[in-house]
Amino acid sequence: MRAVIPNTVTALALCSGLTAIRFAILGNWEAAVLMVLAAAVLDGIDGHIARLVRAESRFGAELDSLSDAISFGVAPALILYLWSLQSLGRFGWLVALIHALFCALRLARFNANIDREQQPHKSAGFLTGVPAPAGAGLALAPLYLWVWIEEPVLRSPPLVACWSVLVAVLMVSSIATFAPKVRLRRNIRFEAVAVLVVLVAALVSAPWPTLAVLAILYVGSIPFSVRSYRRVTQQRAATALAASAPEPPAP
Repeated sequence: MRAVIPNTVTALALCSGLTAIRFAILGNWEAAVLMVLAAAVLDGIDGHIARLVRAESRFGAELDSLSDAISFGVAPALILYLWSLQSLGRFGWLVALIHALFCALRLARFNANIDREQQPHKSAGFLTGVPAPAGAGLALAPLYLWVWIEEPVLRSPPLVACWSVLVAVLMVSSIATFAPKVRLRRNIRFEAVAVLVVLVAALVSAPWPTLAVLAILYVGSIPFSVRSYRRVTQQRAATALAASAPEPPAP
């Protein structure tokens, strides 16, 4: 029975993704985006709940991946298609398919590597590529800006298509990205809580500017994550070389 709670949260995330598609069909773009974000929040806490109640299971992991494929692959693809890409005809549908397919490929790669002992990115505290929830959030960035600024250019199908394909490639890429887990020292935990409160307040009071800024900051962090991972690998290589070097003979 303990497994019911986290699996129910995962199912709610799946329902949120499907509801986002419904709102997109009705043309309610703001509600559609909010449903995708709600799915991301639920996806972020279901694993923590499973570990808290000691109900981790292979079934839960598979259900989580299926939910992610719909909520962060299919739902954003259909939202962008109905919002902008359908003006491109078959090419616009192809772009939507690329986002959904690449998200599924990323999740399949993640599941295939769960039991692998050698995972260089994970062992160094990084992720491989852009995770599915972040990919969905980045793909919808033109919609955030369009709602915020009300600039018609941001709804341009060629612009949305190029951005969607770029985000899809980032999801299946092998670049190192920062993991969301952050370990804080005790002397700065209060400051971290204050920053979190400010962030939540900004999301509530001005959601679209906040989401747009977060998307821009995340994209800007990718070069720094790649450089940080390269530095970690160089340090590891230097340590391994020093450990394997023969000791000088005693005088």
